[in-house]
Amino acid sequence: MEYIKKRLDVDKSFDLINLDLEYVGRKFGMFMVDGFAKDDILHLLMKFLACLSPEQLEEGTLDKLLKTYIPYIEIETVDDLEKVVDTVLAGPTALIIEGLKEAIIIDARTYPVRGPEEPDTERVVRGSRDGFVETLVFNCALIRRRVRDRSLRMEYTQVGRRSKTDISICYLEDIADPHTVKKVKESLDLIDTDGIPMAEKTIEEYVDGRHFNPYPNVRYTERPDTAATHLFEGHVLILVDGSPSAIIAPTTFWHHMQHAEEYRNKPVVGAYLRLVRFLAVWASIFILPLWYLFALNPELLPERLEYIGTSEQSTVPLLAQILIIEVGMDMLRMAAIHTPTALATALGLVAAILIGDVAVTVGLFVPEIILYLAIAAIGTFSTPSYEMSLANRLFRIVLLLATAAFGVTGFMIGLVVLLVLLTRMKSYDVPYLWPFIPFDLRAFRDVLFRSPIPLKNRRPSVLHPQDPDR
Repeated sequence: MEYIKKRLDVDKSFDLINLDLEYVGRKFGMFMVDGFAKDDILHLLMKFLACLSPEQLEEGTLDKLLKTYIPYIEIETVDDLEKVVDTVLAGPTALIIEGLKEAIIIDARTYPVRGPEEPDTERVVRGSRDGFVETLVFNCALIRRRVRDRSLRMEYTQVGRRSKTDISICYLEDIADPHTVKKVKESLDLIDTDGIPMAEKTIEEYVDGRHFNPYPNVRYTERPDTAATHLFEGHVLILVDGSPSAIIAPTTFWHHMQHAEEYRNKPVVGAYLRLVRFLAVWASIFILPLWYLFALNPELLPERLEYIGTSEQSTVPLLAQILIIEVGMDMLRMAAIHTPTALATALGLVAAILIGDVAVTVGLFVPEIILYLAIAAIGTFSTPSYEMSLANRLFRIVLLLATAAFGVTGFMIGLVVLLVLLTRMKSYDVPYLWPFIPFDLRAFRDVLFRSPIPLKNRRPSVLHPQDPDR
């Protein structure tokens, strides 16, 4: 008791509770964190302890005590005092009994948690309205509800020397490639840091290792149905306590382009929505650099497309106009994040009317820039993956600068650099552009067109599933 008190510094923290108790002539001690302990469960256990007789606490009765006299589900014994200290800080209650050589760990804890609401970034017209929350156990339960397979594994580990953040590695043992599962575990074991305050984003930085490459190597989802779908394909999920997002690994470029809405409609409608989304994403990358190229080199356009370009002249160079409005869009996005919901509409009116219209009227921007940037912005917001949309936006600026510096040659160099960058990327040994590079006709058809559900049982061969067609 004295050792645990000293290691926890109970007297220096108001939320660390130590109860000195005495039942049937023996000393008992309880250690817990005030905000994590379930008062009703602990009160019930204390009533049971108060009803014990001296004979029931004789030496060597620990096993009977656990199985008979402490009626609780999650209970274990620990003989390592350092582990007892770490366990108490994680939330469970430690029960120390005089005369017993092991501490009893009672996992009667609760966390402040919100309801499983539909994620804001992955909304669907029809479909489930539940989403992951910030509590690891609840997120695992949401997946278990959809994947009632005996081979579903939820392996537990901790990351962070000081934070000791709970992490669950989730996969279907009969489907997932054991080599991929091993690599995911090894990448988590190599993390050596005080803590992961940004939860899954901190995990990604350690797992990815490509800090100067903006394109995401893993996918995030807050939807349990999306997570379950990827499990059936052979992916591995990483769930981090304190985060409402599940990390999906490995992934390709095309995984970031898919959305649950495509599978909530008939195959033809879903295929149409996917093609429209692809068009929007390509427009978000290429439409502004292409327009800028044609505006500076009108001779590249055929006569029927002469209207593409600038109908008015401005004292501000076109490149400066585009960069100003690009930065302005990011400023507007940041302002929208920090603006209360009640004022969001007013912010949109200010941006659209006062800034956009007045800037064109006074000659700061030519009207065409507003049009093409709006198309690019719509394409950015149509990208299902937020991380992918930000990466595409950065590359759009790089491609624009290359076009401004070297014209057609710069535009082509930018395309080649993007293609080489994506081709060289891998996510846990999975080529990032598969099935485009290396080419797989059947898989590429499934990526390009939303296939009917009965035909989609085959799993991506690049994941090396153990039963690809069952």
